[in-house]
Formats: sequence, structure tokens, C-alpha cells
Amino acid sequence: MDGGTLNIKKWVVMYPVYINSKKSVAEGRRISLSKACENPNCIEITDCCKHLKLPSAVEIDKAYPRDFMQVGRVRVQLKREDGTLLNPAITSRKQLMQKIADLVPRHPERVKKQESQKVKKQELQATTLTAGTSSKSGKGGKKKR
Repeated sequence: MDGGTLNIKKWVVMYPVYINSKKSVAEGRRISLSKACENPNCIEITDCCKHLKLPSAVEIDKAYPRDFMQVGRVRVQLKREDGTLLNPAITSRKQLMQKIADLVPRHPERVKKQESQKVKKQELQATTLTAGTSSKSGKGGKKKR
């Protein structure tokens, strides 16, 4: 290995399950429910790492050992080769998980999705309100003999 390439094998592994509020501790959650976020994905975690100015790499070909349907993980570099911290605010894996779980709900894609869902809900409510007020129309009276 030459000096230019990074040794990502030494980087910290982050599975989305670690910070997923929908999972139990037995299923792999590693931080408290109050700090966890709902269904994070690798892209959101990587973007949060960029925001925290930490290098990261997504490994799509890897699966979570306890649940092999959970595909993908993120490798994050916390320390340089000489052992100094890249971001002094984050000293451990646990701190990294908590910071990322804090940032994921504010991820631009997530905010966009929530806004579009709000708009859809409002449109749905508006259509049900107008449709609900109309009285019976068309056929359905007594049959004449």
C-alpha cells in the first residue's frame, strides 16, 4: 500500500441498524431510543459524516450479520494514521452514532420527503372534505312494479 491510498479497514463500521429507532437493542440498536432516528439509510449517514467533516465510504455489498436483509454499511474514519482525532468533538463510536442520529432527521432529502407528505395529506383531507359533504346522487330509489 502506498502513502496515497487510505486503509479503510481500520475505519469504524456503522450499520444503519445501530441508530434505527424502529429496532430493539436485541435487533442491533446501540444508542438510546430517545436519541435514535427512524429508518436511517447509508446515504443519509454518509452525508452526515461529510457534514461532520469525517471521511466515509459506503459498502453496499455488505449486510448486517444479525439481519442479512439489512444491506449496506458505512465506514467512517475517526482517527488519522498517527492516532489523532479528525474531529475533536467526536472521540468515540457512541458519540459518532449519537451525532449522526441527531443529524439524520434534518437531512435535506428527509425534509423534502416530509414536506411532500404533508402536502399530500392536506390535499387528501381537502378532497375527502369536499367529497364527504355531497349527498347521495344517482340511482338507488325504490323499485317500481
